[in-house]
Amino acid sequence: MGRRILNDALRSIVNAERRGKATVELKPISTVISSFLNIMKYRVAANLVVMIFRVVATATFESIASCCVFDFFVNCILKGYIKNFEVHDPHRVGRITVDLQGRVNDCRALTYRQDIKAKDIEKYKTLKLPTRQWGYVVISTPDGVLDHEEAIRRNVGGQVLGYFH
Repeated sequence: MGRRILNDALRSIVNAERRGKATVELKPISTVISSFLNIMKYRVAANLVVMIFRVVATATFESIASCCVFDFFVNCILKGYIKNFEVHDPHRVGRITVDLQGRVNDCRALTYRQDIKAKDIEKYKTLKLPTRQWGYVVISTPDGVLDHEEAIRRNVGGQVLGYFH
C-alpha cells in the first residue's frame, strides 16, 4: 500500500509539471514521501553545475559582475528539482504542498520490491536513468532514505523506492 501512495504522489508531480502548474497538493502522505521530496529539493542537476562552472571559468570578473552570472550560479546551485515543500497536519491524514520549478522530466516509484546491493547500484542507475549527468535513484537503506550517490559513498544497499530526472 505504501508504494502505491508514493507512486500516486510522484505521478501527480509529473502531471502538474507537464501542465505547467506552479504548485501541486499531495494527499495522502507518508514519511517516505517527505524523505523522497527532501532528496528532490536538495539535489541539483549535474549538467547545470557543469555548464555554470564552464561559464564562470571562461568569464572575467568584470563580466561576471556586469551580467549577473554569479547570481545565476548561486540560484542554480541552491535549487534542486523542486523549490520547496510544506507538510500540513502530518499526524492525521495530512497533505503536502509542493512548489514546482519545471525541472522534473520523469519521476517514478517502483511498485514492486527491488533489493539492490551496494556494488550493483551503478549498474541499476545506468539502466534506469537517461544519462550519467541527470537524475537520481532513491534507495531505502538501513541508514535512511538516500540517493544513489550517497548510498555508494556509504557503501550500503537497500530497496529501490524510485527515481527522478
